[in-house]
Amino acid sequence: MPYVEEQGLQYHLNIRPGDVGRYVILPGDPKRCEKIAKHFDEARQIADSREFVTYTGFLEGEKVSVTSTGIGGPSAVIALEELVRCQADTFVRVGTCGGMDLDVKGGDIVVATGAVRMEGTSREYAPIEFPAVADIQVVNALAEAAGSLGYPCHTGVVQCKDSFYGQHEPESKPVGYELTEKWRAWLRLGCKASEMESAALFIAASYLKVRCGSCFLAMANQERAKAGLPNPVVHDTEAAVKVGVEALRLLIRRDREKVTAL
Repeated sequence: MPYVEEQGLQYHLNIRPGDVGRYVILPGDPKRCEKIAKHFDEARQIADSREFVTYTGFLEGEKVSVTSTGIGGPSAVIALEELVRCQADTFVRVGTCGGMDLDVKGGDIVVATGAVRMEGTSREYAPIEFPAVADIQVVNALAEAAGSLGYPCHTGVVQCKDSFYGQHEPESKPVGYELTEKWRAWLRLGCKASEMESAALFIAASYLKVRCGSCFLAMANQERAKAGLPNPVVHDTEAAVKVGVEALRLLIRRDREKVTAL
């Protein structure tokens, strides 16, 4: 029996079936929800509970929503589970990341094709051998959206972790030897960027049989700084938001085309 205060009311998000659309954008920061909702038609706030803020509006005449997830995999997957229980089935994570590959500069867009499972939440869903892979339809829509908007875009695997300071100050941690060596491995394997939610979201989405992808604003790249390369620092997430919204438009149109073709 799921945790409910009353029939249909989701315990953490404080939403019910019918409150959200099938297409949902997932930022981390609750304050970004209003910013994203301004790209919708007729948007209104549905719920504000803990780190989870939800707005619902319309794109292309289709009901769509935005729900914040807070930081990290545990709260992100709580949001995903409860949104799926309210009939959502297509998710675009829009957030920030730190570049790893030297080609990724601050201000660029990164679209995740998969994620390194260096976090804990996904392990409570799937054995570690199962890969965290984004939905190909969402990946393609995000990459196409970034291209049509003219933003520099990188697609590839991202590294997903639970500890922000474990990444940025590994030598200060008791297991710094492990963090440092694994970081080198991710670099050698071509990881594009580091963030904190995608692995858990991709694994949970696989289990729940829903579509999920991620796009990020690269805020900076610590590896470019180490290499003495220019390292612009960018905080404005509007580019990533626009890519996420345009990707939803593309997905809505393509889903309609499939229905028409049947």
